[in-house]
Amino acid sequence: MLDRVLTRRREWQLRRFLKTGKLTLFCFVLTVLVLRANFGAGRFGTPEKDLDEIRETFSYIRRRVEPHRVLEEVSVVDRERESSGGTGSNSYADFDVSKIFKDEDDGVQEFKRDSSKPYSLGPKITDWDQQRGEWLKNNPEFPNFVSDSKPRVLLVTGSSPKPCENPVGDHYLLKSIKNKIDYCRVHGIEIFYNMALLDAEMSGFWAKLPLIRKLLLSHPDVEFLWWMDSDAMFTDMAFELPWERYKDQNLVMHGWKEMVYDEKNWIGLNTGSFLLRNCQWSLDLLDTLAPMGPKGKIREEAGKILTKELKGRPVFEADDQSAMVYILATQKERWDEKVYLENAYYLHGYWGILVDRYEEMIENYHPGLGDHRWPLVTHFVGCKPCGKFGDYPVERCLKQMDRAFNFGDNQILQIKRANQKLISLIEVPVKWQQKRGQQAGADQNALSSVEILLPAPHSWPSLC
Repeated sequence: MLDRVLTRRREWQLRRFLKTGKLTLFCFVLTVLVLRANFGAGRFGTPEKDLDEIRETFSYIRRRVEPHRVLEEVSVVDRERESSGGTGSNSYADFDVSKIFKDEDDGVQEFKRDSSKPYSLGPKITDWDQQRGEWLKNNPEFPNFVSDSKPRVLLVTGSSPKPCENPVGDHYLLKSIKNKIDYCRVHGIEIFYNMALLDAEMSGFWAKLPLIRKLLLSHPDVEFLWWMDSDAMFTDMAFELPWERYKDQNLVMHGWKEMVYDEKNWIGLNTGSFLLRNCQWSLDLLDTLAPMGPKGKIREEAGKILTKELKGRPVFEADDQSAMVYILATQKERWDEKVYLENAYYLHGYWGILVDRYEEMIENYHPGLGDHRWPLVTHFVGCKPCGKFGDYPVERCLKQMDRAFNFGDNQILQIKRANQKLISLIEVPVKWQQKRGQQAGADQNALSSVEILLPAPHSWPSLC
């Protein structure tokens, strides 16, 4: 039949088209079946429902796994205004900065998680130790230990993507990150500063959990991740953590065993500064904590349980510190063996009992101790320098934060054979000045030239 109406070449082309079309149709049907198997067949199994669910799933994956920033397009009106010189003011004080901060939105409606199902940080991982071990074996140029006893450490901190709610908050965030960078340079520690909210549900106290998980998985060469809040500062630049002490531990926090396990006291430990080993155990711990974190009803209900179960806890929504105490106290058999509650030095030091004693420390002690004599970390809990309101008077908080920054910075400058004015914002007690003047034969008002007695120079790592 085809021979009568078509040439031999036309007949061959038509047969080839039909054969290829069959294969294409088969692949299309197979693809639809696979998509329906993975993403579901819609509430009623209709193509429209299929497409809706597939679109929502990809939107969810994009928002949960690969956060990104939207690059705002300049509108035609904006271009014309700029080209004509514009009518805007040149004064930053008169400009409404909120105009340039857009919501991170790609135009796709955000996926709504089923609140009846427990929250998850991401796909369940059960073989991370094996995966990471294989990666380290195949990449010997990226060892997880920088020496026989010192692990590769990544210090992680961060702040909100938008400016602080008060005019001076960003200045103190800058001082805080400068302080952390200095300590990391001295001790050979890598640092990561985050300004992205990876999951909108895990805001506030809980924002660190998805970030920590993502960094553990994306940096298999890092042995320990060191989280530190933005309102904490290093105040002992010479102190090196006793890494050998933690060779069999996965989580190191400042705290006391009796307060956590016996009393279930909500301040028995502090999560503002802690070490977490890169291993399967740590991923499991994060997965255990995460279900209490989603904002809204879940976090509020979890807060009620924590207030009921933990000693001295006020009534407020669930926070990561209370959740950690609760998990460790109620699941001791599962976690206790790999948790080290450190109190021999100040991995976290409450500012209210430390900052006023800096002069005494300078007079009687030296850096490298890390404990109450010369604290490693001074943590300004409750000051909230980036917010509108704190738990303490603003003036007191800012002055004490300046003291802490200067106390640490003076040590860095002295390494470089420099001196900086130390603690100049408030008047030094007269008795201390007199005693210092009698011992050193110096002017009573010369606190700005006080030199901190550092350990011998050979004990300091090089800054370069």
